[in-house]
Amino acid sequence: MYQQTRHVSYQWAEDDFTLPEGVSHLGRSAPIDGKKYVMYHGTTSSNAEAILASGFRQSKDGMLGPGVYLSRELEKASRYPIEHDESDRVVIKVSAKVGRVIAINYQGHPRQKTWHNYGFDTAWVPPDCGMVKSGLEENCVWDPNRIRIIGTIKPRPVQSRCGYGAEGYM
Repeated sequence: MYQQTRHVSYQWAEDDFTLPEGVSHLGRSAPIDGKKYVMYHGTTSSNAEAILASGFRQSKDGMLGPGVYLSRELEKASRYPIEHDESDRVVIKVSAKVGRVIAINYQGHPRQKTWHNYGFDTAWVPPDCGMVKSGLEENCVWDPNRIRIIGTIKPRPVQSRCGYGAEGYM
């Protein structure tokens, strides 16, 4: 007899929602200075609770230096923290006012970690520029006060069967 095995995978999806007034959704082009965008921040369940209770805090360092790391792509944020169990990840959906934006489009950019010293509010890594393995865009917002939490997104378990026959059939 054939033995059925089950594997749990996770799906990241948003419920349909209305954008807050003055907020734009995803685009693969550069964020426009002064606009507000829906962005996402991936974290653990416990860190999400702390952020929801006290707000975002600037990271001490990272690829773009200090700031709050966000992406306009849910797919990117849902991967974080990397190497953390997916079932314990949470994505925080936010509205971020980007202010003045600089593109950091290659490793070793002269302002890669010092962009804020030159009057920029957000550093943006364009998609497919070679700085991020996934090829997805990333943003670093200097001032956490530019970010407003909209809600959270948790992974939904999806049961799949591996074994004899077509998917969903016994």
